[in-house]
Amino acid sequence: MDRIDLLKTFVVVVNEGSFTNAASKLDMSNQLVSKYINQLEKRLDARLFNRTTRKIHLTEAGYQCLQHANHILESVNDMEGQLGLLNSQVKGTLRISAPVSFSTLHLSDCIGQFQTQYPDVSINLQLNDRKVDVVEEGLDVALRAGVLSNSSLIAKKVTTIKLAVCASPQYLKKYGTPKHPRELRPAHYLEYAHVNYDNDKSELIQALRTNAQKHAPRLTANNGEVLADVAKHGEGYVLQPTFIVSKALQSGELVSILENYVPQSISLYAVYPHRKLVSSKLKVFIDFLCEFFDDTPHWDR
Repeated sequence: MDRIDLLKTFVVVVNEGSFTNAASKLDMSNQLVSKYINQLEKRLDARLFNRTTRKIHLTEAGYQCLQHANHILESVNDMEGQLGLLNSQVKGTLRISAPVSFSTLHLSDCIGQFQTQYPDVSINLQLNDRKVDVVEEGLDVALRAGVLSNSSLIAKKVTTIKLAVCASPQYLKKYGTPKHPRELRPAHYLEYAHVNYDNDKSELIQALRTNAQKHAPRLTANNGEVLADVAKHGEGYVLQPTFIVSKALQSGELVSILENYVPQSISLYAVYPHRKLVSSKLKVFIDFLCEFFDDTPHWDR
């Protein structure tokens, strides 16, 4: 029996939740489905399912096999796509992880235009600011901002992200405009919970780190939009990417300060597993992202 067919049968059984449903889906008998699974278990020398009269449950070996099977079958599909499919025939589901604020403010429009151009591609978008495990969570690609650590993943730069230190006009009128990072008031800092003080040696970042060690920030939150809104009401100052604060800066609700001390720009990357074959759907999506945002994104123009 062809190993690819064994893996395909195994994946269908998992997705359908039973041998009977899988047999119906594959248009074959229950006995043949069972035979294929038994052959696969024999080849792997591992039990893949725990079976009861009503349900089946994956064993630990089964979970591991499922991850490998999905990757193998996707690679086969990718090979077929690389050898013949045109962009107009790009199809399938893209599983994407992306930062929350960036997605709500800017990614939705990009995805809408992408799906207009590629209507046969479905998007499964997961918003999360934590660093997700792309392989473990079965993702096709993750969007990450900042300095990337060394890994086996491939990273493609999508766009440049500028940072800005901001405060409201009423805050600056009341407390004055600082000329140097050491003049920042530690108690007024509105801190982003995921900020990494170790990746930048600028005077501003060092001052923020020192101040945070001496005095608890007025507010710490894991969402930059919330922090920017609090800053608009005169409650403190923030360090945020311009994709969050650009509109407030343009409207005058926030004012950029300490511009000579702002850390260097960071980048937004599309990160995906290292594979010899990149699926057509992923390739066109990453190319679309890079073209849509450009190196100088629209919010900084």
